[in-house]
Amino acid sequence: MAKKSAKKKSAAKKPKAKSKAISIHPMIDKGVFAKASKKFAGGTLTCKCSVDPVIVSIGAQTAHNHACGCTKCWKPAGASFSVVAVVGRDHVKVTANEGKLKIVDPSATIQRHACTACGTHMYGRIEKTSHGFHGLDFVHTELSKDKGWSPPEFAAFASSAIEGGVDPANMAAIRSRLKKVGLAPYDCLSPPLMDYLATHAAKASGVLK
Repeated sequence: MAKKSAKKKSAAKKPKAKSKAISIHPMIDKGVFAKASKKFAGGTLTCKCSVDPVIVSIGAQTAHNHACGCTKCWKPAGASFSVVAVVGRDHVKVTANEGKLKIVDPSATIQRHACTACGTHMYGRIEKTSHGFHGLDFVHTELSKDKGWSPPEFAAFASSAIEGGVDPANMAAIRSRLKKVGLAPYDCLSPPLMDYLATHAAKASGVLK
């Protein structure tokens, strides 16, 4: 009986196989975000091409940097979320190989300009003047070697990751991970950005001046 009991205890102590970790985004998977530099005034973004890359100059610090689970934003290979920030469109200028850029989906609200060779999205622009975000361009600062960009602050459109192929059963773990690294997950935009849009709508309708 003693031998059987020892075998049962041995079997009970056997460690379970670890499940494969879900890649949210390389930056988020590491869980450590560099702080924004107070005097940071921008830098350059470079596409993934090894020859004649597209280069975009950003002449200001970014804002509202966040993880995004939508299916339209550019993501590095294997990631289920993108990390994207906004900056005034007047501060965005293509400085090399602009001819390689093409709008991914002309019918989309955000006109995402991507490199036709490597597929990297270099900036997204809203041309509709009545839109609340008109005047802001969407950029991926992970494409820059410059240090000091604003770090991600929240996660938007979390549930939309399912539309990109994420197993719904993994969403609880993804939301838990996002919260652990300080990125509150929303299924739309963050409260400050929703307030921004609501304020724009109220002014457009005459409710606010």
